Amino acid sequence: MISTARVHRLAVIRGDGIGPEVIDASLDVLAAAESMFGFSTEVTEISAGARHYLATGELWTPALQAQLRSHDAILFGAMGDPAVAPGILERGFILEMRRTFQQAVNLRPIKLYPGVATPIAGLTPERCDLVIVRENTEGSYVGRGSTVHAGTPNAVAVQESVNTRMGVERVVEFAFRLAERRGGTLTLCHKKNILVEAGTLWQSTVDELSARFPTVPVDYVHVDAFCFYLPTAPERFNVVVTDNLFGDIITDLGAAIQGGLGVAASANLNLDGSGPSMFEAIHGSAPDIAGRGWANPVGAILSTAMCLAHLGEGDAARAIEAAAVHVLAQLPATAGPGMGFSTAELGREIASLLQSGAPVSAVPGYSVMDDLAALR
Repeated sequence: MISTARVHRLAVIRGDGIGPEVIDASLDVLAAAESMFGFSTEVTEISAGARHYLATGELWTPALQAQLRSHDAILFGAMGDPAVAPGILERGFILEMRRTFQQAVNLRPIKLYPGVATPIAGLTPERCDLVIVRENTEGSYVGRGSTVHAGTPNAVAVQESVNTRMGVERVVEFAFRLAERRGGTLTLCHKKNILVEAGTLWQSTVDELSARFPTVPVDYVHVDAFCFYLPTAPERFNVVVTDNLFGDIITDLGAAIQGGLGVAASANLNLDGSGPSMFEAIHGSAPDIAGRGWANPVGAILSTAMCLAHLGEGDAARAIEAAAVHVLAQLPATAGPGMGFSTAELGREIASLLQSGAPVSAVPGYSVMDDLAALR
C-alpha cells in the first residue's frame, strides 16, 4: 500500500513510556524533511497502548485494523506499562498487527556509526556494518501453547514454535535479494543441530533458493556461536537471516555493540503491498525514564528515515540519516542525562541541521536507506 503521489498517509502510534517523546522528536525531523524535499505527509494520530487499554479494554479491533490499513505506513513509538500484565499488549496488539498486515520481515541494521562509542575495544565502523533479516510472524511468537496442572508441583507448560515453508521462503528470498544488492554473504543463523525439524526447513529453503542467486555466497552459523562472533568479528557478516526468537535476541546484542538501544532502528515490512509496513526503534517503553527527557530519539528518527525510504523518498531518508549521525557523533553519551541534550532538544537539533542545508558528510559504508529504496 505505497502511494504513487508524494503525499504519504502515515498513522502514528505514540504508545507508552518514552514512545510519545521519541515520536515527537521524529515528527520534528519529518517536518523539516518535508520542507526540504518537496513531499508531504498526512498524519493520523492513533490512540493505542496501555493507557487506552486500561480506559477502554480495547486492544486490536476491526475498526482500528481498517483505519490502519488505509495508511501507507505506520510510525510506532513503544508499548508497555507495569500497570498491564506482560504479554497482553505484546500479543494482543503488536504481534496481532504484524500478523494481520503480514509484516513478514523485521529488518534491523547493526551499523557502528563514525564517532559513536562502542563497548567493544578496537571496533571500527568499517568492521561493523550488517543487517539482520528476522522472520516476523511465526516461530515461537505465534502464541500457541498450553499449561496443565497449573499452580501445582506437577505443572507442565508446552510452548510451540511454528515454521511454515511459505513464511520461511519469503523471508529468505528477501534476504537473498538484499545480499545480492549489497554484494555480500548471506548467513543463516539457527540452531539446526538441536532444533532439527525447524533447522532443516530453514536450511533446505536457503539451499534451494541459492540456485536463483548464484552470485551470493552462503554461510551458516549456530545462534550461540553468532553471539560470540558478533562482538568479536562482526565483519564476518553482511546479511543475516534468522527466525523470530533468535532475531529478537541477537539484534539487542547488536544494538549494544552499535552504541545502545536508543540508536537502533527497525522496519516491519509487508512485502506484497497487501498492508502497511510499520517502523519503530527497537527499544521498549522504558517507563523508568519516561518524562525525564533522557531517551535517545535517534533510533526512532532513523526508523522514520527507513519509512521514507520505503515510501520512495530516498533522498530525504539519506539526508535524515546523515544529519542524525552527525549530531549523534557529537554527543558525550548515547543515553541518559549524559547526552547533554534532552530528547526534544536532540530532535530539534537534527531537524535544524537538516533544514539549514549545511553540508553533512554522507554516512560511509552500506546504507539501509538505499537498500529499502531499491527493494521497495
